[in-house]
Amino acid sequence: MDCSAVTCHGVMAHRKGFGQFSRLLLLMAVCVAAAPALAANPAPDASEAGMAILHKLQVAARTLDYSGIYTYQQGAAMQSSRIVHIVDGTGERERIELLDGDPREFIRHNDVTQCLIPEKKVVILEHKRGDRFPGLILGEGRQIPDYYDIKLGQAGYRIAGRECVMLELVPRDEHRYGYRLCSDTTTHLLLKAQVIGPGGVVDQISFNSLEIGSQVTPDGLNSSWNTKGWKVIESSMKPVDLAQDGWRIPFPPGYEPVMQVTRTMKRGKQVNQLVLTDGLAAVSVFIESHGSGKSPPFLNEAVSTGAMNIFRTRIGDHWLTTLGEVPAQTLREIAERTQYVPLAPQQ
Repeated sequence: MDCSAVTCHGVMAHRKGFGQFSRLLLLMAVCVAAAPALAANPAPDASEAGMAILHKLQVAARTLDYSGIYTYQQGAAMQSSRIVHIVDGTGERERIELLDGDPREFIRHNDVTQCLIPEKKVVILEHKRGDRFPGLILGEGRQIPDYYDIKLGQAGYRIAGRECVMLELVPRDEHRYGYRLCSDTTTHLLLKAQVIGPGGVVDQISFNSLEIGSQVTPDGLNSSWNTKGWKVIESSMKPVDLAQDGWRIPFPPGYEPVMQVTRTMKRGKQVNQLVLTDGLAAVSVFIESHGSGKSPPFLNEAVSTGAMNIFRTRIGDHWLTTLGEVPAQTLREIAERTQYVPLAPQQ
């Protein structure tokens, strides 16, 4: 799949992938929290109290003024970003600047995000909200307690010079990873997050420095780049009903669809995208006509970087790609169990 035009993918649910595919989706909102041991015997109401903390994390990410630098570690790769987030009379305003690798900026005003690509002098516009770190919950998150055991830790940990309390979400099946979170004890802002696999930490993201409140000024929202004369590409998306079009895509337990769209890519190529989430983890399913092009790399095998996995296969005259920060077997099962039943032509 040629996904260069999807760098600012609407849900911002995934980070860098592999090779050409690595520019697919940049910033993830579902990485999750910190390291030390937690209480071995959670209280009976831990689930309810834990969900209250999760919702406070989400509210804090959306309503507080904050700025800082955080580092995301995906496998052996690390990347630092600077974030400035301010809420004023016009709503939420946010700027994220990648500090490593190719320069990128993401400038958001409420539900409109501009992705700045300086080397191409291109701005990509997305008209879809995409929460990222320190945001956490995707959708409403109602089913989280049904698929994760929530364990509350104690306060006393410190991240970026601030005290935080630990929270652990342990998956109840093999279709998702676990998470550890560290929540600021004063503001409830998410300070550090870890994705936990069977062998331990596979991804993590953490503030290195952080200011909250009156110390944050609107000057930090100004772009480093003068975009006058740059090409502006408005991401073209149309709602689509994949089931009505003949696609039978199995959802893992606890996952629900939050978006189904057709995207127009380079040279007018159409790609369908389905996004599933259990409230924390997210999976994207991409479907495109194979045409006369070459087979994509890594066909019928999973490729991984940290928690991010990709699995591709061919179904009839289509390439199907599953991608997400979920176990590789989950993606394989979705892809291999998907069926395409073309609709009978209308008389």
